Amino acid sequence: MPEVLDATPYDALLLLSFGGPEGPDDVVPFLENVTRGRGIPKERLKEVGQHYFLFDGISPINEQNRALLDALRKDFAGHGLDLPVYWGNRNWAPYLTDTLREMAAHGRRRILVLATSAYASYSGCRQYREDLAGALAVLAEERIEPPRVDKLRHYFNHPGFVEPMTEGVLASLAELPEDVRAGAHLVFTTHSIPVAAADTSGPAEGHGDGGAYVRQHLDVARLIADAVREATGTDHPWRLVYQSRSGAPHIPWLEPDICDHLEELHGAGAAAAVMVPIGFVSDHMEVLYDLDTEARAKALELGLPVRRSATVGSDPRFAAAVRDLVLERAAAETGRQVTRCALGALGASHDLCPVGCCPARTPKPAAAGADSPFA
Repeated sequence: MPEVLDATPYDALLLLSFGGPEGPDDVVPFLENVTRGRGIPKERLKEVGQHYFLFDGISPINEQNRALLDALRKDFAGHGLDLPVYWGNRNWAPYLTDTLREMAAHGRRRILVLATSAYASYSGCRQYREDLAGALAVLAEERIEPPRVDKLRHYFNHPGFVEPMTEGVLASLAELPEDVRAGAHLVFTTHSIPVAAADTSGPAEGHGDGGAYVRQHLDVARLIADAVREATGTDHPWRLVYQSRSGAPHIPWLEPDICDHLEELHGAGAAAAVMVPIGFVSDHMEVLYDLDTEARAKALELGLPVRRSATVGSDPRFAAAVRDLVLERAAAETGRQVTRCALGALGASHDLCPVGCCPARTPKPAAAGADSPFA
């Protein structure tokens, strides 16, 4: 029999994700949810959604979340952790508000939240917290007592997140032709965000020059590059680059873009490249299209051999990392001894987002932080 693990005071875990369309008829309504309040015409959304239509209007993210749910439930059960796992999305079914309503009906009073975003930023953390606050406010308006929610800390440097990605890079290098393998560059990629949003990411005392967002990604890239060198004996050159830029062209976003960097590598005589999507938990649309479609096409045009390494997805080591984070937070909340697992130079992230952390574009309530309106 497995050891019985104690998640007290928590009685449920909520997997909170972005959501995605699951058919052609879903694409425009989904994009309307994502861009709500920005006044973008439907015809423009149809243009923006073309990359979804290339894949029959289906984003892989929901199916990948189902796989992660299954992995989490199996891991918890196999290790004696009696903690039910629910799933809610910000922009598509199952919607966050509906899931919180269901959790309240099931008597869940103290909930931990796992967001499918590993790093600090407005769009990767605070916006999730804002949507949590909005959903909890709806429950209160419906005279449903809102549960208390706490968000698991950023897990970008947890071994269960880093090690599967390192293994993926090694596998991708092994797939390259032997004559170019040793000269391959590692291209670590993540979602581009506005420079202003990057500079104000993380706690206020660390704002400026890319903020926590850039520092955290650089730390993960360095960890993986060092582990690859140790495993192979080869010191592969590497760089952090960006993808999936959107928004007005006059607003500065993080650069260089992945395709521009591939051109730069080719011009400099690089033998090959491995694209490493460290900014993404799973192979969702921005990996499937921006890397596997657009960036691969650019590499083919250049004649540059490339491979793309895997994200963590539902890897059992990632599920085990989530279990570790749950128990860590439960121990901290009840005054028990806490061992915080983290690799690299930055250490374990904060449990509670402080005031001024990843500030909103316009002031808006956010749950699970020091400034939360929900105790």
